[in-house]
Amino acid sequence: MYQLGVRYLTLTHSCNTPWGDNWLVDTGEDPLQHNGLSDFGKRLILEMNRIGMLIDLAHVSEKVMNQVLDLSKAPVIFSHSSAFAICPSKRNVPDDVLLKVKDKKGIVMVNFYNDYVTCDKVANLSQVADHFDHIKKVAGHNIIGFGGDYDGVSRVPEGLEDVSKYPALVAELLRRGWSDVEVKAALGDNLLRVFRAVEEMRDSLNNTAPDDVPIPYKEVVNDCRTSYGYQIPYSAGTVLSFRSLVLALTLTITSLLPWAM
Repeated sequence: MYQLGVRYLTLTHSCNTPWGDNWLVDTGEDPLQHNGLSDFGKRLILEMNRIGMLIDLAHVSEKVMNQVLDLSKAPVIFSHSSAFAICPSKRNVPDDVLLKVKDKKGIVMVNFYNDYVTCDKVANLSQVADHFDHIKKVAGHNIIGFGGDYDGVSRVPEGLEDVSKYPALVAELLRRGWSDVEVKAALGDNLLRVFRAVEEMRDSLNNTAPDDVPIPYKEVVNDCRTSYGYQIPYSAGTVLSFRSLVLALTLTITSLLPWAM
């Protein structure tokens, strides 16, 4: 996926993956599966460090948040999560984790979904700004970003109906005493800094051998959309057959190339 251009991976969505528990474990809606990261998940974090892929902790359980922050050699991101102290949803980030993100020089990008802004169905722009203020107060402006989540939610705050309203939020932050430098950092400079740091860690690990031992297939098969979009569920035979087909096609194409003659 990295070779195809993918530069960050969210470890879970609203379901447990074979490598980590999701946030619904903390609400009791999903069963505890790995007690945080699985053994493969811990290897996954280090391999993401090695190849230079950003680790996104939005949607993970609190245990996973802490494990990754302790384990990762590179900064991490929360691509769309807000402040737990303002809205105590398990999708948001507790203060002690905010401080760990600061120590790791990562970033928390504030989500605009009403349910994570006010823990209610309705919210407004000022209440979103409260999350920015709180994160800044706890851990500083250097860990804050914009993570609207417009492509993934059904309810957004009054005054922040779409990305064209970003200037209104910027104006509110300036009205609250944020400096131009702080606002610019939240709008993009912080994320660019994290991106650079992740790639610097990648470069420092360029002599590290890849961890290319695959996850056992029996651990991949679970109820987290493994067969989503397919008429029949995956099977080990299906995967092997697909690999065999790819190999056969590769060998055929290679044999037809001019330099293979």
